[in-house]
Amino acid sequence: MSDNPVKLVVIEDEKPIRRFLASALDGDNWVVHQAENGKQGLIEVATRKPDLVILDLGLPDMNGIEVIRQLREWTDLPILVLSARTQEAEKVQALDAGADDYLTKPFGVAECMARIRVLLRRRGNGSAAPAQTFAFGDIRVDLVARSVHKGEATVHLTPIEYRLLTTLIRNAGKVITHRELLLAVWGPSFSEHNQYLRVYMGHLRQKLEDNPAMPQHILTETGVGYRLLEG
Repeated sequence: MSDNPVKLVVIEDEKPIRRFLASALDGDNWVVHQAENGKQGLIEVATRKPDLVILDLGLPDMNGIEVIRQLREWTDLPILVLSARTQEAEKVQALDAGADDYLTKPFGVAECMARIRVLLRRRGNGSAAPAQTFAFGDIRVDLVARSVHKGEATVHLTPIEYRLLTTLIRNAGKVITHRELLLAVWGPSFSEHNQYLRVYMGHLRQKLEDNPAMPQHILTETGVGYRLLEG
């Protein structure tokens, strides 16, 4: 990490959670700014120009989804959403609106820090030239040659399976919703055909995972979408 501090804006109406995040993240090259509602949060983001926003969906003055939409009108900075366990529909809506990831309450410091590091790493790499190869586990993907290897063996993917894999790779570490994947791989006519996605994701896991029934790399985010773990 550079000498410049990483600035975060936490938009959360529950003071104990704001204090928890501030005490966990403040110091050691991190600076945390707090906002207790959406309007104050939008002002904080505009004036502080942070590196990342942590946003609760249940704000007292406006829906967190609307905060995301307003932010996306002028910035592409990473947004990490806080959500309750029962709000799967809101998680999907938040990700479709432009959030980058979500953290389910209750959460621990280690997981929070890991999610933040992934988002900051993705943002830091955003201006770099696209990688020609990508690896996870014993899988190596040559994006120029359009080849996939598992160990020393070549993996033969169908065109749809390959598009699905490269979409996951472009968003590695990030939750991608069912709708986003369907739009990217099949197009708008199939945006509601989740069964297509389940079938082809099953095919992909059969070819890439050591144990497709317990995948270690292509993870299901229940009710929301999928995530490809980096590394």
